[in-house]
Amino acid sequence: MADLRAVFGSNERGLSAGEAFTNRQDQWGAVTAALGAHMRRVSSPQFDVEDLESPRRNVLVFHGVGGIGKSTLSRKLEAALADGSSIPAQWGPPAWDGKRVVPVRIDLAASAGSDFERLVLTLRLALTGLGRPLPAFDLALRRYWEHQHPGESLEEYLRRGGLARFGEALPQQLQSVLADVAQTLMLPGTVGSLVGQVTTSLVGALRERRQTVRALAGCARLVDLLEAAPDLEALSFYPHLLAWELGQLPADKRVTPVVLLDTFEDVGDRTHRDLERLVQRVVWLMPNSFFIITGRSRLQWGDGALHGQLDWTGPTAWPGLAESTLTRLPNQRSAPSAAQVLIGDFSPEDCEAYLARRLARNGEPVIPAAIRHLLAQRSSGLPLYLDLAVMRFLEIRRGGRSPQPADFDHDFPALIARTLSDLTPEERTVLRAVSLLDAFDVDLATRAAGLPRQAPALRLTERPFVRQNPGELWPFHLHALIRSTIRNADDQTDDRWSEQDWKQAAHRAHTALGEVWRTTSGPSRRRLVDCLRQGLTLARDYGLELEWLEEAAWHYVSDSVWEPLAPTSHQEPGQAVLETAADALVETLSALARRQHEHRERTAARLQSVLDADLLPTGLQEMPRYYLAKAHRDLGDSTASRRGMQRVAEDGGRLAPDAARGLAHLARLAGDFPTALQTARTLGWEGRGRRVEAGIRWVHGEMDRAAIAYAEARDQAEEHGIAGERALCQTHRAFVLAFTDPNLATDEIDLADQLLTGLDLRTNRQILRIASLARDAGQPGPDVADRAQLLRTEASIAGVVATETMLELALAFHHAVRDEPDQIDEALDRLRAHAPGDDYAYYTDLVLFMAGQPLREPSTVHWLDEDEENVRRRWRTLVTARRALTSPAPR
Repeated sequence: MADLRAVFGSNERGLSAGEAFTNRQDQWGAVTAALGAHMRRVSSPQFDVEDLESPRRNVLVFHGVGGIGKSTLSRKLEAALADGSSIPAQWGPPAWDGKRVVPVRIDLAASAGSDFERLVLTLRLALTGLGRPLPAFDLALRRYWEHQHPGESLEEYLRRGGLARFGEALPQQLQSVLADVAQTLMLPGTVGSLVGQVTTSLVGALRERRQTVRALAGCARLVDLLEAAPDLEALSFYPHLLAWELGQLPADKRVTPVVLLDTFEDVGDRTHRDLERLVQRVVWLMPNSFFIITGRSRLQWGDGALHGQLDWTGPTAWPGLAESTLTRLPNQRSAPSAAQVLIGDFSPEDCEAYLARRLARNGEPVIPAAIRHLLAQRSSGLPLYLDLAVMRFLEIRRGGRSPQPADFDHDFPALIARTLSDLTPEERTVLRAVSLLDAFDVDLATRAAGLPRQAPALRLTERPFVRQNPGELWPFHLHALIRSTIRNADDQTDDRWSEQDWKQAAHRAHTALGEVWRTTSGPSRRRLVDCLRQGLTLARDYGLELEWLEEAAWHYVSDSVWEPLAPTSHQEPGQAVLETAADALVETLSALARRQHEHRERTAARLQSVLDADLLPTGLQEMPRYYLAKAHRDLGDSTASRRGMQRVAEDGGRLAPDAARGLAHLARLAGDFPTALQTARTLGWEGRGRRVEAGIRWVHGEMDRAAIAYAEARDQAEEHGIAGERALCQTHRAFVLAFTDPNLATDEIDLADQLLTGLDLRTNRQILRIASLARDAGQPGPDVADRAQLLRTEASIAGVVATETMLELALAFHHAVRDEPDQIDEALDRLRAHAPGDDYAYYTDLVLFMAGQPLREPSTVHWLDEDEENVRRRWRTLVTARRALTSPAPR
């Protein structure tokens, strides 16, 4: 079928514009499975078409966002059910070979002019192909027509309504029924043409149970329907007669009507369900017909809360329609057990295939591959976007130039109108408000929209463009393309928001996020991170004051976990233009999180730019300054690091204890261990004093004392709920014990690995692998050296000198155990290259101690209250002990 809009969108000869149809075999699988199960139920001896109490399983619902391709699917299903040759090859054959299916598609869109009377007529018209009247239904319908359309010919009505192909068959069958009944009742010819008198006589005959009308007497409710006033209410019950007549057909004449009700969202809103109630009666009263409903929203008939608004509601009446049974189709061909299926987006590959077929010349795609690929990525799988992009492609060509990828770097306002078309004003407000948020719940959506009640937000969450992840803090989020379009496209709707409207909504959402973080009971790292992510985005994009973000940022850094946090940006990290305090805070936290994945030089440059901008409030200035000092220390620039640490310590802010610890580390790196230990003993828990002391002890070869101190520091962190600190201490404890007891070290490494799970602490992951290397020191073969080379590459990428020196120390331990002096010399050369100054100089001393070699130049190290020989003896003992463990046992 040609796409007429595209055909008339260009003068180009030979251009074919087909209505492409892509990747719906899963939906076909659902239809064949559900329809096959329906046919088996209907053909069962226990099936009773007049049973009005049994649950109904004769409906399948496909729902999805506007533009996802529901109507196209409905048309394709109609064609496939009508003619097996129209079934796409990839769909596979139907599961009801030998059984006749009669598809009838009814477009319920307001623009199609459908009403309930037309719906019922269309159902009857679809069955004219049986070539026989359906007396019970036809007589009731004729009576209804005479009362509701006096003097109006049904034949002419059908012709005016676009149903001309049935214009003669149905009126003839209705007249035939009237004549047959009159003849059966032996009524005069003139009376036989008057439907009222025929009906009255038939009712009397049925009540008297005359033999002459025994064929119709089997329909238990026919008399009631013929006696009822022939109005719209009565018409809604006539489908029961149609179902009964279908059940009377001989076995070789049996058919299964498949009714495709499209654009079901136009049946009515969620407040006034008058038309929906009538349509539901048709579905319920025709249990031997199968209904395929397509619309934007799920069908709510399975919700018991609608009792009173519709005739049959709840999971007992509609087992497959209950909310708990909603599903998405899997990628495989198997059909879901639920009767409601959310139609998913196209995959990128399907999008490109769709575009390739939409516009073609001589069988070749007109849209270039590069543009097809770009549109596939930007569409988020939404077919409506692809259609709009095709029309823009033709528009650009009409202007006399070839479309380029940059021509499609924008959103389509038509998507907004399509999305908002069937929403109430309050639902529109909620939709625009939640487009500011990555995720939300009903309460957050209501607050962001500034509404006094939650009902509009509740209704919005039922829409197919709202996706749900039940396990998340905020379970709902908008379809990505819909959200982007509402936020960024040129909105031309009558109720579009001004810039001030957007900023006010952003402030409401920002305030609500802060309240969620402050008031929700119990500590939750996940809640903190989720609130920060969304709050930072709003503050940055709309120039809001930081407010609660300042305190939340301190909580974030205090745990030393460093989850990815910074909101998305069109700018590369480190190239952000800082204009507000929110910009500066975003850049600070982004740099801290990314330092686990970037070279420390990049981290230092980003933090320096934040300090130079001087936008952060006073209470936050020490954050980038302290972590800049840490980055300088990691890079081996002790002078700059010491200057920054002293500034933070002197200011006496939140990070003053951390800065004091940093000064102790710097003293240790310089080899001034007495000063480092003296400082460590003043730090307490806030300054992580036990961890600092442990770092001093292991350098002196006191591995057991260091391991105990690390364990105490780990336990303190656990008591305070600081997951990152706990994992860090355990990692260093594993590193220390890897030099003494390989078996014990394995258990400690495993524990550290567990504690690091879920934490973004890449440097500690590297240290843990270095611990594994030290544990395996002395083993024969190239494995240890190969692992060391890989670790060396990773450490150089991070630019952390401490990690590089720890690696060389562990590798030197291995070579010392194996008595490999040449490799010892190579390790010494690498250590000097990593730390050419006085910092880390004691590492060369430790390597020589392990190798049993004298120092090659006077040492600048100030050991604790003991001479150098005690330290040398401890490290040499570690080597000889490991050598004894790894040497072959004498025979």
